[in-house]
Amino acid sequence: MTGMRSVALCLAFLLGPGPSPAAQERDTGKDGPPAAPSGAYRIGPEDVLTIAIWKNEALSGEMPVRPDGMISLPLLNDVQAEGLTPMELRDALMRRLSEYMPTPEVSVIVKEVRSPKISILGEVAHPGRYDLKGRITVLDLLALAGGLTEFASRSRIVILRGDGPGPARIRFNYSKAMQDGARENVELRPGDIVLVL
Repeated sequence: MTGMRSVALCLAFLLGPGPSPAAQERDTGKDGPPAAPSGAYRIGPEDVLTIAIWKNEALSGEMPVRPDGMISLPLLNDVQAEGLTPMELRDALMRRLSEYMPTPEVSVIVKEVRSPKISILGEVAHPGRYDLKGRITVLDLLALAGGLTEFASRSRIVILRGDGPGPARIRFNYSKAMQDGARENVELRPGDIVLVL
């Protein structure tokens, strides 16, 4: 337990006093890409996609998303897939293919979901990486991780989110979330890291 406490104190020191105004703006959605609408799945590394291009079997097939977030297609070479919804990737492929064929018809299906992970570190019973299956909040993740330890600071939980030029830091207060419910709870995104200090 004391080892975990030392790790948490080191992380608190490294994280600094608090988020910058720019990071706070990113958290509230004023800067950077908008969050995916509820239910919209964003493609991630290691997912397997089925891409069908009508009347063109040579360009169609199953394609894994590489660790760098790209897929490889004949004619188009590398195409960015990570971070896009299947519909956004379909639109991007149609734009690129229109240079080679008139009005291409494309469908994108996520055949295997392998990528979305979230992590929790620090003063919880079972720290580690967890699969992100559907919508999940900080309270949900804390429950999956077996709850807080006796040394956890309920008011000093931090979510690290890397969807901008640098990681954004979102503060989370466990006690407030337990009292106010959905208003204080935070929905997690793929790649989020929750630090329980």
